[in-house]
Amino acid sequence: QEASAVTAFWQDLGLPGLIDVHTHFMPPNVLTKVWAFFERGHGGFGQAWPIVYRLPEEDRIALLRAFGVRRFGALSYPHKPGMAAWLNEWAADFAARTADALHSATFFPEPEAGRYVADAIDAGARLFKAHVQVGGYDPRDAMLDPVWAALADAGVPAVVHCGSGPTPGAFTGPGPISAVLARHPRLVMIVAHLGAPEYGDFLDLAEQYPGVFLDTTMACTDFMNQIAPFPPALVPR
Repeated sequence: QEASAVTAFWQDLGLPGLIDVHTHFMPPNVLTKVWAFFERGHGGFGQAWPIVYRLPEEDRIALLRAFGVRRFGALSYPHKPGMAAWLNEWAADFAARTADALHSATFFPEPEAGRYVADAIDAGARLFKAHVQVGGYDPRDAMLDPVWAALADAGVPAVVHCGSGPTPGAFTGPGPISAVLARHPRLVMIVAHLGAPEYGDFLDLAEQYPGVFLDTTMACTDFMNQIAPFPPALVPR
């Protein structure tokens, strides 16, 4: 029933299907820990965050296909140094064995970041993920300069969770990432979750920079509006 409803949605729009850049496929041990973190109510907003599609990998892939998703991301992200290169190896293997998965990659501010990001791009990575909140890092860190520059030069988009939802971090919000964009104005950046809760500020950035886009993952749902209500006055934008 759900697959039928989603299919009817994109067919009514005259589309040939969907591309979903904000889907998460991770090594099983990492994904299990991520699911447990949210389901135990550790998201920082006083309630559990239920995982609706808590299914084996092959079942989640089949569900995306049933929805009419023709290409999808496999976003993963490190929370400490020395983790990103390993995640990138796993993601490259996932893309090699999953024909409709976008070859995805990630990074962390560490001396080797510029090298392994360049290697991932050379190997065919077409989508990157950065999670400023989980990583707890400053996106303006000098060790990330070669990363942002390589992504801008290659025109490879990065899905960046830089809004302060569901809970703020030391470097979340529009300020730090605005400085990155000022330094690398050709960067193709997809701001996750409409930049919740700083919706207006991130809409401003999307209007200022032609390469900045906003994804609508979970945005304006009843669940997200409990955490970070979307202002009705911004709907026309």
